[in-house]
Amino acid sequence: MPDEIRFLSICGMLGYGYPPESLATGLRWNVAFLGADNGSTDPGPYYLGSGTSFLERMQLERDLEPALCGARGLGIPLIIGSAGGSGAAPHVESFIEVLRGVALRRDLHFRLAVIRADIEPQTVIDALRAGKIRPCGPVAELTEEAIRSSTHLVGQMGTGPFIRALQGGAEVVVAGRSCDTAIFAAMPILQGFDPALALHLAKIAECGTLCARPGGANDSLLCRLMHDHFVVEPANPEKRCTPDSVAAHSLYEQPDPSCFFEPEGMVDMSQCSFEPFGERGVKVSGTRLVAPDRPCIKVEGAALRGYRAITVAGIRDPAVIANLDEIERQVREAVAGNLDGTAAEEDYRLSFLRYGLDAVTGRREPPPAQTPREVGLMIEAIGPTQELADTVLSLARSTALHQHFSGRKTTAGNLAFPFSPSDFSGGAVYEFSVYHLMETDDPNALFPITFEDL
Repeated sequence: MPDEIRFLSICGMLGYGYPPESLATGLRWNVAFLGADNGSTDPGPYYLGSGTSFLERMQLERDLEPALCGARGLGIPLIIGSAGGSGAAPHVESFIEVLRGVALRRDLHFRLAVIRADIEPQTVIDALRAGKIRPCGPVAELTEEAIRSSTHLVGQMGTGPFIRALQGGAEVVVAGRSCDTAIFAAMPILQGFDPALALHLAKIAECGTLCARPGGANDSLLCRLMHDHFVVEPANPEKRCTPDSVAAHSLYEQPDPSCFFEPEGMVDMSQCSFEPFGERGVKVSGTRLVAPDRPCIKVEGAALRGYRAITVAGIRDPAVIANLDEIERQVREAVAGNLDGTAAEEDYRLSFLRYGLDAVTGRREPPPAQTPREVGLMIEAIGPTQELADTVLSLARSTALHQHFSGRKTTAGNLAFPFSPSDFSGGAVYEFSVYHLMETDDPNALFPITFEDL
């Protein structure tokens, strides 16, 4: 067993960019592998539901080519998780298409492992009927209808499938939906390093140099794992890690400051120490792993909920701003009246987002003591067809433009539109239909692997 393993987290999201000098530094650092995440649920359910990526092909190709060439030049693995954005079959296929293009153009030869994350609906339904499904956070209880309505269902794999791929001789691993930690912890665990430290290091590594100062995920992080501690340091000499910046990122996206959960169990950070290491690094020790009572994976699904249309307008008239509640109420009534006999109010959704007033917080806070100088109004309509959504929006926009309100002194429009045409058809709307934890006796069996020599 080696005394330490080194690896490079290329950046927080492959496709968001990174300095080529940082990659070059990592390649000179005797690293055992390169890793990068390529997906997230952060952009919302649309991309999972539609099977499209939130990254443009040019972005991905720009970041993938130097990383792939660098890894092949050193003969070390390149490990990618949540390929294509959301990690379902169409996302993985789009990623592999770009990968093949780079390999062909650069005459690269390697053993490719592809790990699928798609879950059959019946598998989830069977687990639901067996009482082996529970919500992941504050979401509704799952129903069979919600499962069947999902256009794509994926499970978040842990380290097991990655380890199997590496054991099979993979030189490039392209995985569907993955826990971010699995990308970086698999090889250290395979080589016998402490899973607790490996997972904690992977948790910090997943976002590149977001754990450094100045922060930002679009740069590379050098990682060293020993048997009783690990060290992180930015590859970019203009950045540095500090104990507080690394400790803070250990809590990233976690509700509990003392632990986080992965398929491998609870990673306990309550006894961790964070110490300076050299001029720009941080040494971390004391992490423990508590095995789960019931192994489970997170399952994500998205379903089509309708079609969207929006318009954006600016408001400067203080009288209009002061009477937005009245205007909105009357617009809703007018739209419903105009659609009487064509569509009922429950057939569509009409929203008014008042940026500068309460668009972000809604009615959760009291109104501001002083009326804002200007407000940006976004009107959104969602209907079962694009035609109905467009119609609802057109009615709402035209009504709001000239809607009377108490004390109105002008007959000019209430709204100023920055664009012509003012209305935009937004296309399909997806919502998360499944966002739950599913117990399984063998989490690894859900994620099949195929190998190919390119």
